[in-house]
Amino acid sequence: QVQLQESGPGLVKPSQTLSLTCAVSGASITSSNYACSWIRQPPGKGLEYMGVIAYDGSTYYNPSLKSRTSISRDTSKNQFSLQLNSVTPEDTAVYYCALRSWSTFRYWGQGTQVTVSS
Repeated sequence: QVQLQESGPGLVKPSQTLSLTCAVSGASITSSNYACSWIRQPPGKGLEYMGVIAYDGSTYYNPSLKSRTSISRDTSKNQFSLQLNSVTPEDTAVYYCALRSWSTFRYWGQGTQVTVSS
């Protein structure tokens, strides 16, 4: 059974860095079957794809967020992480980690609410 669990602060101050971690069980993040993705949903809006780290460690970021986003991984812990710099209240959202298989987000974490506020 594949499970993903996001963790990190629920409140971040403007201009600071948002950091989240996704712990994966039941699947290896180095498997070529999956790409480790971050997705968010601001209140009242649709899902926004943030970026991905592939099985070989290569990364791709949404161009609109690329300058502020970094995705990394710790293969020894089977987890991957998101950093979003210089946050503003517009970055308030529910953040999800997911494992993508081909064009399908096959497994999702439950999501974690992050609020940007002073």
